[in-house]
Amino acid sequence: MGPMASTHDHPGELAATDPLRLLAIRDTPLSVDEVFAAVGDDAAGGTALFVGTVRDHDGGADVDGLGYSAHPSAEAELRRVAEKIAADYPVRALAAVHRVGELAIGDLAVVVAVSCPHRAEAFEACRRLIDDLKREVPIWKHQRYSDGTEDWVGV
Repeated sequence: MGPMASTHDHPGELAATDPLRLLAIRDTPLSVDEVFAAVGDDAAGGTALFVGTVRDHDGGADVDGLGYSAHPSAEAELRRVAEKIAADYPVRALAAVHRVGELAIGDLAVVVAVSCPHRAEAFEACRRLIDDLKREVPIWKHQRYSDGTEDWVGV
């Protein structure tokens, strides 16, 4: 089969037109370049990308580091969220990766990107993607503060 083969021709493979290009939860460093490349599409006039990084404070307290943990259903929930965005917007391509494990200040925690025919819808879809991911995908953050305290918070 050629490059335009459908998922019916090769079960388990993404169709060439599937807008969900990259969805992953990883315990290795994330790459903005990888996510940006994944959403490249000749029919897209606008690409919006969001990068979430580990900051050195939260709620007025100094943060020394943190860890992310994900429920076993997290990748399936990430796919469900992405499918909803692709259904609600004219998405040409979408990618989302979230880090788990121990992270240091400045590390990339999440990278999402959406390509659409126009910039306004790309911005809207990307904003909704990160907001829905944070609200609905079961990933938790364990923060360690410089005063020795720590807490668990939903992403």
